[in-house]
Amino acid sequence: MGNGSGSSAWISFFISFSFVLLLINWSEGKRPAKSKCPIWCTCTKDNALCENAKSIPRTFLPDVISLSFVRSEFTEIPEGSFLHIPSLQLLFIENNKIKSISRNAFRGLKSLIHLSLANNNLQSLPKDVFKGLDSLTNVDLRGNAFHCDCKLKWLVEWLDKTNATVEQIHCESPPEYKGRKINSLSAKDFDCITTEFAAYKSLPYQSLSVDTFTYMNDEYVVIAQPFTGKCIFLEWDHVEMSFRNYDNITGTSTVVCKPIVIEKQLYVIVAQLFGGSHIYKRDIFANKFIKIQDIEILKIRKPNDIETFRIDENWYFVVADSSKAGFTTIYKWNGNGFYSHQSVHAWYRDTDVEFLEMTNKPHLILSSSSQRPIIYQWNKKSNEFAKHTEIPDTEDVYAVKHFTVKDDVYLCLTRFIGDSRVIKWEGGSDFREIQRMPSRGSMVFQPIEINNHKYAILGSDYSFTQVYHWDSEKGMFVKFQELNIQAPRSFTHVSIDKRDFLFASSFKGTTQIYEHVIIDLSA
Repeated sequence: MGNGSGSSAWISFFISFSFVLLLINWSEGKRPAKSKCPIWCTCTKDNALCENAKSIPRTFLPDVISLSFVRSEFTEIPEGSFLHIPSLQLLFIENNKIKSISRNAFRGLKSLIHLSLANNNLQSLPKDVFKGLDSLTNVDLRGNAFHCDCKLKWLVEWLDKTNATVEQIHCESPPEYKGRKINSLSAKDFDCITTEFAAYKSLPYQSLSVDTFTYMNDEYVVIAQPFTGKCIFLEWDHVEMSFRNYDNITGTSTVVCKPIVIEKQLYVIVAQLFGGSHIYKRDIFANKFIKIQDIEILKIRKPNDIETFRIDENWYFVVADSSKAGFTTIYKWNGNGFYSHQSVHAWYRDTDVEFLEMTNKPHLILSSSSQRPIIYQWNKKSNEFAKHTEIPDTEDVYAVKHFTVKDDVYLCLTRFIGDSRVIKWEGGSDFREIQRMPSRGSMVFQPIEINNHKYAILGSDYSFTQVYHWDSEKGMFVKFQELNIQAPRSFTHVSIDKRDFLFASSFKGTTQIYEHVIIDLSA
């Protein structure tokens, strides 16, 4: 009985002891293994030197305060490479082949005092790569072939305001900066703001003319659809921040829908190839367009373009007629409607008309398939346009559009076959060619200005639309961007809610909307 009791007690003790040992072993098994010195490195308690490393190890002792890499095989420093050694104070990545560094490569190194990236293959550094390195007192970037462009602009700004000592570094490229000390540059040396026409929306219909107008303190767009015969009006939804349908005018074979606002009243001149052309008025009470007038069919047989303008408080519009028997005719507003004021060009098959002011005098430029562009000048005595001059050496010009640079007037001449041209009108009958653009199949060469950026957009029926940007230093356009638009016929700029859009009509495809966006290349 006593031996049985002793045996049972011994067994209980053994089981309890074994259970405790099991708990101890299990607990020790859950403890993290001690970090070891990586195979490529030589380590002491607080120092590590790594040579010929294939990557940045993650098994350093957490108390390491000095870390060096030499002749490493890796070429980039990824994000968070040193998060496991937050006590690091000295980091030397020298004489390696580093080409790129992640923006967050040194994240977590709040105690880092000295950083050396000397003698690598760095051409640039990501913006804010030194952000969060609050203790940094010395940086060595020597021995790298830095390309001093917009991507390095931030470094120039950082050098100007940092309290850290940075060893002298130089630009290797571009040629204009080669050999210059980077800390001698300023942010003003970098022109890093550019623009782009980004695809915004495609409208599922073909179109010819596109115009914008302001009516009742809002912006609208009107698009002529030749195959459905409609003038489609779009308005901007300030809540949804998008364009939506506003109204339409239904006709036949519509080629131009030209808006004109007179004393807060909206009128629309609708030019059609068949069924005559008409003038509509917006009735705000009925909330629709009402036809108020027909345009005389004997003069306007095949309208191709319309321009509206104002001279001495009087409103006018002119229709370019491209038929063999038609008349390009100017109409004047008389308070109740528009009446024929002057026929300026009979039987010449005019394809385009452009209104502009030169030396404070109104002018019209008529383009024709049968002769050179003719310039008319307003005569105050007769209150009519009189022939002034023609543009020499410009056969087969389909359209002429103008733009200004300061006080100088330039003309964009569109040609379907051959080269389209940019010329400078130097007054009177003097014209000087600025440049030529190859333009096989072009029916529109439209200058447009958006926020002080001057563009010329050259459409084509056979290739991409070319966007050119005006270079003020060169005094000419330079290639800027290509847009994929099928058979474009017109472009217009719409500015609303601090956003800018480019509408592009398409005779064979879908009407396109692009947004003009500002891009900071230094970001």
